Amino acid sequence: MVSQDFAFPAASPVRPPAPLDEAAVQESLRPFGSSRMLPRAAYVDPDVFAWEQKHFFGGGWMCAGRSSQTPAAGDMRAEPAGEGSVLIVRGDDGTLRAFANFCRHRGHELLPCGATAQAGVIICPYHSWTYGLTGNLRAAAGFKNRPGFDAGAWGLVELPMEEWHGLVFVAGSGTTGPLAGSLGTLDELIAPYEMGRLVVRGQHDYEVASNWKILTENYHECYHCPQIHPELCKVSPPKSGENYADPGTWVGGWMDLRDGMTTMSLDGTSRGVPLRNLDATGLRTVIYVNVFPNVLLSLHPDYVMTHRLTPLAADRTRIECTWAFAPEAVDAPGFDPGYAVDFWDITNQQDWHACESVQRGLTAPQAVPGPLSAEEDAVYQFVTMIARGYLGQPVWNTGSVTATPTAVG
Repeated sequence: MVSQDFAFPAASPVRPPAPLDEAAVQESLRPFGSSRMLPRAAYVDPDVFAWEQKHFFGGGWMCAGRSSQTPAAGDMRAEPAGEGSVLIVRGDDGTLRAFANFCRHRGHELLPCGATAQAGVIICPYHSWTYGLTGNLRAAAGFKNRPGFDAGAWGLVELPMEEWHGLVFVAGSGTTGPLAGSLGTLDELIAPYEMGRLVVRGQHDYEVASNWKILTENYHECYHCPQIHPELCKVSPPKSGENYADPGTWVGGWMDLRDGMTTMSLDGTSRGVPLRNLDATGLRTVIYVNVFPNVLLSLHPDYVMTHRLTPLAADRTRIECTWAFAPEAVDAPGFDPGYAVDFWDITNQQDWHACESVQRGLTAPQAVPGPLSAEEDAVYQFVTMIARGYLGQPVWNTGSVTATPTAVG
């Protein structure tokens, strides 16, 4: 992913092209209405997956979790990040930092992926090299007073890290520009929901036998909603809303709530409280945003659902799904997040089954890229973003598609 304030010549690639047939990728970049989906290999080929891990998930900003997962000094956790992993640490000064998750001695992981710890220092479990919470090497057994050994040269490798509305973004490339430059006007859209203020009170972790792009493409359209989402269609008209056409490394849109419904739940009622900064429009709509490459934000009048995708293989993805509510709702006696969690767990499972079926279908060697309907313009925005990246161009949402009523399901 490329920062919006980092300019590249139009003919100059910012990364090597993916191992795909260029002519087939170009078909995805044809004008909306005549384009095709990405080539079959983009979803099933391990070589393409490896390229994506290096250049999409390891070469720019990606979401590595929530700030609230490491709230206190000495809190640390490790997350996959492209070809490697990242260690996220809260320092004594309250600052959150990200380090490449390997010891400078022999490369042992400092913390296993998915693990958490709480300590005043970072200790490699292999030979006990010890680092401060700012990444400086503090002790290395057998190296004290060793001629020519400079402890200051062997601190942890720090990675660019930014906190954005309660989410933690890490960049695998030190040349990545500021996160805000990549997101354009998205901040204005997200700010009223005060995501950093909300409290997580529900989480489901899924492992889905599907390519990560299939999951995201599914997220960007409600063309499928009448067929597989009766609960969603009951509370939100599947053809309502529009998609945004703003520039930036994100794609999104919004949908209406039906008359008489106050939120997305099985009966359309809320057991929480409306988010305090929303206007009348915000209280009647649900916004869906994909921040490239791996976070999906669903912004409701009374809660925010976040999907964080971690690709495991070409045909397998881990999804961390959380639900966050206003603190005044969580503090109310008898608060139960189930009204939101249960609704979306049902809807998520319906989507996962569909995406797994798409993955199985695409394993057939006869599968060829299909056309997009008029209701899949957000899918087109996402697919063209991916296609440009595959060709070695900046990953970019040009905003060139006219918004039409369609959104997520």
